Amino acid sequence: MGNSLKAIVAFVPSKECQKYLLEDLEEMPVDKMVDLSGRQLRRLPLHICSFRELVKLYLSDNNLNHLPPELEQLQNLQILALDFNNFKALPLVVCTLKQLCILYLGNNKLCSLPLELRLLQNLKTLWIESNCLQYLPEVVCELSLLKTLHAGSNALRTLPTQLRCLQELRTIWLSGNLLSEFPAVLLDMPFLEVIDVDRNSIRFFPSLAHLPGLKLVIYDHNPCRNAPKVAKGVRRVGRWSEETPEPRKRSGAVIEISLEEKPLPPPAAKPNPE
Repeated sequence: MGNSLKAIVAFVPSKECQKYLLEDLEEMPVDKMVDLSGRQLRRLPLHICSFRELVKLYLSDNNLNHLPPELEQLQNLQILALDFNNFKALPLVVCTLKQLCILYLGNNKLCSLPLELRLLQNLKTLWIESNCLQYLPEVVCELSLLKTLHAGSNALRTLPTQLRCLQELRTIWLSGNLLSEFPAVLLDMPFLEVIDVDRNSIRFFPSLAHLPGLKLVIYDHNPCRNAPKVAKGVRRVGRWSEETPEPRKRSGAVIEISLEEKPLPPPAAKPNPE
């Protein structure tokens, strides 16, 4: 079915047209996963909400801007992908899905997150990259089991001090924001393993050598005057990364990040919950 035909049919609310878009998905798959990515959907078909044992639901790359209250019936859902849609606000019904471990919200139009997000206390991975966030919502700091936070390509200038409360956090991606200083709160998070501040406006890096858990720091494409000092064995990606922590006069080389090192958008086949 061509995308142009899907786009036309998506405007028609009849059951026949919705069934056409779903390609005869009438019963819950044995693997308890439904992938409706790229179907030009403008509304979630209600009968999907009757699959009460559903564990994974992928709705990426559609035209959704709201979700039906019936979604609350999916209380076994662990992975929900809403990236590449038209959400200006996170539907509150998402915050009722308390078994969620992974939530993809990237590439929408979100300017904030609701306080009800704190109800998702099983959340381990949160993608909020490529939205319209000018600050990191403090409610994120209440997700006590969070291990991975992707918040790149927004308009963040600072991070809340409450972020240090996330003692399970291991990876934080902040590339493509408006940080003019290295976020001080990250210096108080010894459990971090990966810090990515690529493509910001940071001019000076403090020492990171005191962070015992650190394995990788990506700081390329910043107008920095120095490279961050790190402990032995920690990999740095950025200017002067293969030299001493302080730049040499002759230095000016920029090390490009390979595709394997960059934080990537959620793949077509998303990972299983940790």
